Amino acid sequence: MDQIIELFRHLINPKWIIDHGGLYLLVAIIFAETGLFVGFFLPGDSLLFLAGFFGKELCAGFHDAPFFVLMLIIALAGVLGNMVGFWFGRKSGPLLFKKKDSLLFKKKHLYQAKEFYDRYGGGAIFFARFLPIIRTFAPIVAGIVGMERKRFMMFNIIGSFSWVFSMMLAGFYLGQKFPGLKDHLELIVIILVLITTLPVLLKLIFGKAKVPHEHHEIEQNKPDEITQSK
Repeated sequence: MDQIIELFRHLINPKWIIDHGGLYLLVAIIFAETGLFVGFFLPGDSLLFLAGFFGKELCAGFHDAPFFVLMLIIALAGVLGNMVGFWFGRKSGPLLFKKKDSLLFKKKHLYQAKEFYDRYGGGAIFFARFLPIIRTFAPIVAGIVGMERKRFMMFNIIGSFSWVFSMMLAGFYLGQKFPGLKDHLELIVIILVLITTLPVLLKLIFGKAKVPHEHHEIEQNKPDEITQSK
């Protein structure tokens, strides 16, 4: 049990991930956080920022590849993650609304993503990239409601590349311009986490997703019978 707790602590520590797993573990985590509901707790934003901050070290550890190549690989991992989430939503999404809460699954996150999708339509796939937790469940919801595949892929690709490139470039240029920031990484990560999670925190504090007492409309319909995306 202690080993599991220790592993969990490492997986939510962006600096540990970069130091011990390099690009390979970074890619795996971005893939998991953007499409597998068990990855909602992973530190996507801060991880990408620090990946940019330590871009030279990551490039050196990956055959001295150009920084652009690293960003491209990570962005593609985000695209593939969303594709898996979308496929999962298509195949078994309705069952998730009947699934009981567990350590790695909270039904409230699914309802929050559904509410976010209902509000922003197809654009939710793009905007969700910049919101922790929501970005994990948004592609699953898109699959459940039967979003058209080409439309989903357009927002998926644009969203993943925008998210990855903006976060990593911000970290890279700050690292180049202010190298002394390496002595204050913990503070930077805390500030970044607060900024990126603020919208979700406000939602949790001032508003709750509408969770029905008995049945949800998605439980009563098959994926192909649900209204198409906006």
